[in-house]
Amino acid sequence: MNAARLAVAVVLAGALAACARPASSAKAFGSSTPVAAVGEDPASSSDGARVYITNCSSCHQLDGRGVPGAFPPLAGNPTATGDPARAIAIVKGGSRGKIRVRGRSYDGVMPAWQGLISDEDIAAVVTYIRGAWNNGAPPVSAAGVKAIRP
Repeated sequence: MNAARLAVAVVLAGALAACARPASSAKAFGSSTPVAAVGEDPASSSDGARVYITNCSSCHQLDGRGVPGAFPPLAGNPTATGDPARAIAIVKGGSRGKIRVRGRSYDGVMPAWQGLISDEDIAAVVTYIRGAWNNGAPPVSAAGVKAIRP
């Protein structure tokens, strides 16, 4: 599959996931209590796919697998699927230094996106990443993004 077809498939998959996700998914799985940074008005995964393709896929790749030794995977990444406040803080404030993801080391720099893209777009891309590639984590809201200080 060429890159253009894969990009279209990613956008369509995100759109389908957003349509299939009920509003109640803004709560932690198995819980009636909202997760911190997960709001009552979850961001759109399909909008997040657009933001991801434009801003993130050149490093983390369209399939979320990253580039070994250079850019960590987002697919199956516990930081992406865990505490949404941590994922939001990384997207907003960037990241620098050594990390380990799924047994591999990475020592790079991720730029801070705060001020370059809107809180709504940050919410959308974090929502997309948390739900794409079988990550299965709940969406976040723009209000949740606004509340996080990197």
